[in-house]
Amino acid sequence: MKEINAKKIILMIADALIISALGGFLNLMFMWIDISRNVSVGNAFHIEWSTLTLVIALEVLFCFFALNVSGAYAFFWRLMGKGDYLRCVLGTTVGFGLSVSLMIFFGVFDNGFPLLLLLAQFALSLVAMIGFRVYAKKTVVKLTEVGRSENYERTLIIGAGRAAMMILTDIENAKKDPNNPSRNILPVGLVDDDRSKLGSKIMGVPVLGNSADIPQLCKQSSISLIVFAIPSCSEDDRQRILALCSQTQCKIKMVPYLSQLLFDDGNPQLLNQVKDIRIEDLLGREPITFDKEQTKDFVEGKVFMVTGGGGSIGSELVRQIAKYNPKQIVIVDIYENNAYDIQQELMLEYGDSVNVVTLIASVRDYEKMDRIFDKYRPEVVFHAAAHKHVPLMETSPEEAVKNNIYGTFNTATLAEKYLVEKFIMISTDKAVNPTNVMGATKRVCEMIVQYKAQHADKTDFITTRFGNVLGSNGSVIPLFRRQIENGKPVTVTHPDIIRYFMTIPEAVSLVLQAGAMAQGGEIFVLDMGEPVKITTLAENLIRMYGKVPYRDVEIKFTGLRPGEKLFEELLMNEEGLKSTENKKIFIGNQIAIDEVDLLEKLSRLRKFAENNDSDGVVEMLSEIVPTFNHKTNR
Repeated sequence: MKEINAKKIILMIADALIISALGGFLNLMFMWIDISRNVSVGNAFHIEWSTLTLVIALEVLFCFFALNVSGAYAFFWRLMGKGDYLRCVLGTTVGFGLSVSLMIFFGVFDNGFPLLLLLAQFALSLVAMIGFRVYAKKTVVKLTEVGRSENYERTLIIGAGRAAMMILTDIENAKKDPNNPSRNILPVGLVDDDRSKLGSKIMGVPVLGNSADIPQLCKQSSISLIVFAIPSCSEDDRQRILALCSQTQCKIKMVPYLSQLLFDDGNPQLLNQVKDIRIEDLLGREPITFDKEQTKDFVEGKVFMVTGGGGSIGSELVRQIAKYNPKQIVIVDIYENNAYDIQQELMLEYGDSVNVVTLIASVRDYEKMDRIFDKYRPEVVFHAAAHKHVPLMETSPEEAVKNNIYGTFNTATLAEKYLVEKFIMISTDKAVNPTNVMGATKRVCEMIVQYKAQHADKTDFITTRFGNVLGSNGSVIPLFRRQIENGKPVTVTHPDIIRYFMTIPEAVSLVLQAGAMAQGGEIFVLDMGEPVKITTLAENLIRMYGKVPYRDVEIKFTGLRPGEKLFEELLMNEEGLKSTENKKIFIGNQIAIDEVDLLEKLSRLRKFAENNDSDGVVEMLSEIVPTFNHKTNR
């Protein structure tokens, strides 16, 4: 509060000098006029100097009181705006009015009321007091620019608590190391919604305002970097503050959630853990948490097979399984580059401590997969291999059938043959009332898993269903990033299209948790919170690049693609929901499968697919999946 008190004293002195100087100057000027007019005392414009001293003293006293009550002394220079100038007008008017009223009541002006003098003094004092504030504001802001260099990143820190203090300490220590990139961070100020902190300082850096002031502060103080330093912030407040940050053109960095901070012997080096804001930070919900002990008990000491193990979901499955000491991980993928990447990543991370086998094979090839099952005898199979790009599968439906449906049928059949303990299939919300070939094939995959679950004795067959995964191959975020970085318009199919989103780690944690708690036949569904409007997602991502949507980066609406819905669903009409021990995971009720009918239709579908008959494939899919509406985009 010392800085606010110092500012208040400066303003009070300035106000007193302005009122006094103008009172004396105007009285002297009017005295010269009266002398030239040779008027009597009762008609004079000026007043006696002894009376003027009393008048000025009362004006200053009452103006101090009124300005203080109106809040005209309770702002910070950089934040001064129209409201503060209006408070100055109000305080000055009330102060002059009270002082003059009191002087009239006590008969100070018995020799004549100097109306012209008092009006001129009030008007000129008001103009001078506001002018001084405007000049002082510009001077203070200009002084903060002294020493500014292109090598320094002018930084605003959100939060004036312990995390901010630790960051400022790290910044100070970084200055001693010429090779530390953080030495170029220049903390200009902090913001905090605790009003008692306004005007205080942390390690010499002032608290400039509250979160609502972020856009204004960033503009006035030439901020280029915002550091969000409230690791324990509630999700609602986090989203509200990040929305304000996204209105600026600043880079935004985040201190991780409190539970994600790493502390090393009491020295957290918090600045090193500050990361670029991620698009998932703007989704509007907290990260989903899972029971790690249950997952550890499920994984430890077992042989795992992950089909599609090099893909976005499959590779994350492999990463998380590797953390819990499995006996062996068998990665199966047809795409050698992805398989090689995850293999090398695990070797670098774990060396020989994790037994990883990487195999290039297609789930379409029953004979090859049979040999793999026979040799490695997996105890748990995660089936993530699938064609999933909606537009591509619309033009090649027979390929979606061959890979998704018969790849699933092959692996599920082999899991049953080799007495795998659990077979977990990765599904999608696009399987619910599908409007595209990819979604229809995934619904057939779900039916196959449920069919297997109905008569399997030794193997638990499970389906996990969730929405879009941020950052996965084919998701909108990598596409949007490429478009922005290449200076191209961001393409969104429809202004009203919405989707459920989750992160890849969340999706994989759901799959592992489902595998741990499954007893066979379930369809596990994640409560993914509120759906997100894709247009909003695009706008936020553009702002994260420090650009303004529609001005710096165009958003072009291209129209719904073949088979694309405006919204996705997570449950079919026939399915209800049962809660589980994890409040974010639910189980859809099992739907009975007519095994004879399903197998007969799958046989016919296979013939269409093998003959590459696209029309026949789509027609047959519609017969197997009655809710498949291929002609209507919704």
